[in-house]
Amino acid sequence: MAKTDKVLKKPENDRSKNGFADLGLKKELLKNLVTLGYSDPTPVQAEAIPFLLTGSDLLGQAATGTGKTAAFALPILNEIDSGEPVKLVALILVPTRELAMQVTKAIAEYGAKQDVKVVAVYGGQPIQQQLSALRKGVHVVVATPGRAIDHLKRKSLKLDSLKTVVLDEADEMLDMGFTEDIETILETTPADRQTVLFSATMPPRINSIAKRYQIDPVRVQIVTTGNKESKTLVRQSAYLVQRKHKPAALGRILDIEAPKATIVFCKTRTDVDELTATMNTRGYRAEALHGGMDQNQRDRVMGRLREGTAELLVATDVAARGLDVDSLTHVVNFDVPAAPESYVHRIGRVGRAGREGVAITLAEPKNRRALANIEHLTKQTIHIQKVPSVDDLRRRQTELTVLSVSEALASPDLEDFNPVLHALSGAGSDRSIALAALKLLHLANNADIQEIEIPEVSDKGNSERRGGSRGGKNKGRAQAKDRGRKGQKYDGAVGSVYIELGKRSGIRPGDLVGAIAGETNLTGSQIGPIRISDTFAVVGVPEKSVDSVVKAIKATTIKGKKAKARRYVE
Repeated sequence: MAKTDKVLKKPENDRSKNGFADLGLKKELLKNLVTLGYSDPTPVQAEAIPFLLTGSDLLGQAATGTGKTAAFALPILNEIDSGEPVKLVALILVPTRELAMQVTKAIAEYGAKQDVKVVAVYGGQPIQQQLSALRKGVHVVVATPGRAIDHLKRKSLKLDSLKTVVLDEADEMLDMGFTEDIETILETTPADRQTVLFSATMPPRINSIAKRYQIDPVRVQIVTTGNKESKTLVRQSAYLVQRKHKPAALGRILDIEAPKATIVFCKTRTDVDELTATMNTRGYRAEALHGGMDQNQRDRVMGRLREGTAELLVATDVAARGLDVDSLTHVVNFDVPAAPESYVHRIGRVGRAGREGVAITLAEPKNRRALANIEHLTKQTIHIQKVPSVDDLRRRQTELTVLSVSEALASPDLEDFNPVLHALSGAGSDRSIALAALKLLHLANNADIQEIEIPEVSDKGNSERRGGSRGGKNKGRAQAKDRGRKGQKYDGAVGSVYIELGKRSGIRPGDLVGAIAGETNLTGSQIGPIRISDTFAVVGVPEKSVDSVVKAIKATTIKGKKAKARRYVE
């Protein structure tokens, strides 16, 4: 049984005063950490590593960016002896391909001086390449649950020598419908293994997994909300705007904010593609990231963002899960996240290491209750702002032009441009030439885009969002009750997908939801109704997503089985 009375809590900004040397790690690991520029462990590392080195099971609550990858990776690497034959000692399960690649890269860097063999296995990559790597021998496998099941069935993933299993982003894996796959994998591992769970949130399902598969785990909780540093470093605001005006509003807000690097979260891959095109038209170097892209495309996008050749990443939540980009200054929620914990995850990508960050949310009037839920969780106020007017934008553009020229005036190489000035000397006065140059600079900052006023949305009922009158509360309860009746289902045109697997194959609704959500950008609320017969299933999805769902199902497995799929017509 998992212990629930021993919870080690530390705020995210409370870093250890002692270095990694006091945690009990091997000298060769410590030397490599110094080479990589690591000095002091983060709270989750300082709390978790000593317990994991003793072989204890651990249940940790920590968000993206708190250093949890090193927290579980370093103890694993500490047990690997480069002089011994290569054998599998650790299996790390993650929800997405991107996170699998990120964790694999981190482990390879930490264990570079030990010649550690680590491989990532995930869907969307030729399985033969993975089979070859596994046959050569590895110390650590980082896998998505579905692909791990595939390798178990092929007997290419042998767990006999396994010492440690890690579930990273456990809540996300459960949300994606991987519960049964995870249980199957855990039941296949040795009984004396060490089991480590890391999750951003702790819903009852996580505790249920812990109780069934862990033995007296130490619980470590890294508090990521409500501390003074996060309040100071992340400026949070929301803009009330009608949905049809959101793209224009976002462009105007970013024009005024002038961010260095931004990630914008959208609900669907269609939203991602459309918004990316819109922002590129506005002059931003925008890149899209979603489940409809192959791995090479994703790698190129992330490379451009890290190199600075892209300044705006428009992504879905699942595709961006686990991404950690140091240069980010702004996070934008194009829609209010349904789960407050998702909001915390997203804004945790900025405001780190003493740097200031900005979190922006575009909200419709119906989202006031969701904003209140986020405020309740974070114990912080999200300031409601008005969308900037055209006059506000023009003033800001003038300020940016003045700032650019002021910085250029202080440049030591101004004399290098004398030949240009001499060449233009007969074209007009110095004042005319300066005005012409200013015009070109001003227009280069998108000041020539024709702007229209965006209708202001009234914030009536804001007192209700802050916990106002009884009438407002009653209205809120009625709205919540109505949402409950609707089940927050997708309310647009619905199509159907025929999948040639049914009850005889052990298929349940959760398996179908997990497979579709895991391989596409659809959420559980967009999938359904589901009808399962003995030999096939029919699943409802948004009409515009039918073809992409069919393609995704054909390219993956459900409970380890390949399935035929096609559009279903009554």
